[in-house]
Amino acid sequence: MPRVIVGMSGGVDSSVTAYLLKEQGYEVEGLSFLLWEARIRSDFTTCCSLQAMEAAAKTARHIGISYSTVDVRADFIDKVIEPFVDAYTKGITPNPCILCNRHIKFPFLLNEAEKRGADLIATGHYARVETEQSIVNSRESIVRSQETHDSDSRLITRYSLLKRGIDPKKDQSYVLYVLRQDELKRLILPLGNYKKEDVRDIAKRLDLPAAQRPESQEICFIEGKNYFKFISELSPVACMPGPIIDMKGKIIGTHKGIYGYTIGQRKGLGISTAHPLYVVKIDAVKNAIHVGPHDAAKIKEFVVDGLNWIMPLGRCDATPRHYRATVKVRSMMRDEPARVDFIDGGMVRVTFDEPQWAPAPGQSAVFYDGDRVIGGGVIIQDA
Repeated sequence: MPRVIVGMSGGVDSSVTAYLLKEQGYEVEGLSFLLWEARIRSDFTTCCSLQAMEAAAKTARHIGISYSTVDVRADFIDKVIEPFVDAYTKGITPNPCILCNRHIKFPFLLNEAEKRGADLIATGHYARVETEQSIVNSRESIVRSQETHDSDSRLITRYSLLKRGIDPKKDQSYVLYVLRQDELKRLILPLGNYKKEDVRDIAKRLDLPAAQRPESQEICFIEGKNYFKFISELSPVACMPGPIIDMKGKIIGTHKGIYGYTIGQRKGLGISTAHPLYVVKIDAVKNAIHVGPHDAAKIKEFVVDGLNWIMPLGRCDATPRHYRATVKVRSMMRDEPARVDFIDGGMVRVTFDEPQWAPAPGQSAVFYDGDRVIGGGVIIQDA
């Protein structure tokens, strides 16, 4: 059986992933990346600390697989922490998990697999990878992998599909849209066909060390979701107060620094009004926060850049200038029907059938065809 490197965080999902692959006959090696080490409470659940690596090592011993660690803190700071802080200081809402998957977790897993002579990599994400073959126009193909040509000089492409996990409450395909074909074709995601409760049951039955471990924090390097404190410590200059402005242009309050606010935010504005107000715009140039009623935070159109395409959009014909898809702009939201138009600069414009709640620059928009991920990119502005 092939050899597989499993990214292990010390949590229940990656622990069960390693166990399932060993039971299937793979030669399994566990691997953890030390990403970030801060002064945190002993009960703070994080997937990237020394505590997590100790838990992963214990699990590896328990299920009888080899295990090692790699220190990638310098790269994590450069590719995740610094862009995260920089984005918030500019009034942009980034997703550090997606940054990590794009620049750290999967590239380094694949690199370590190459070094160690492993055939495959695996993680505990709730999503699925499948392979499909398609005939596409060789000049218009977006995705190219394992290519051959037929007698008509069309490109026969065998490519990997990324699909939702079967558990709608845990599906993580949204944060994986950044994966490249060379990563997908060597990736195994065993948990895509499981529900979370079944995974916990397996862990309990086997008495795995991670069986009772709570869910990881939304952002592994920030304790208690306290972005304000974290960013202010790393970038004190960002703590510049400025005006909070209503829909009529009236200054109704003072913010503590634009990095402490996100589109759609209601709590923590420090203003008292007769009706609830929400952040509807962040103006980094003027250091201003604009607020308005609930419906003012709904947006129907926006532009997306930094695109990664998983599925080829053109088959025998040229790539279309627009297509229909369902789109989600947050991991746990329901994807909604929209039209996606290609525009200049390799970007696309997304137009929802109905306005959606608080899409924000910096968030990712991910496009779906049923349960298949077409691709995605980063929201840069309103259309």
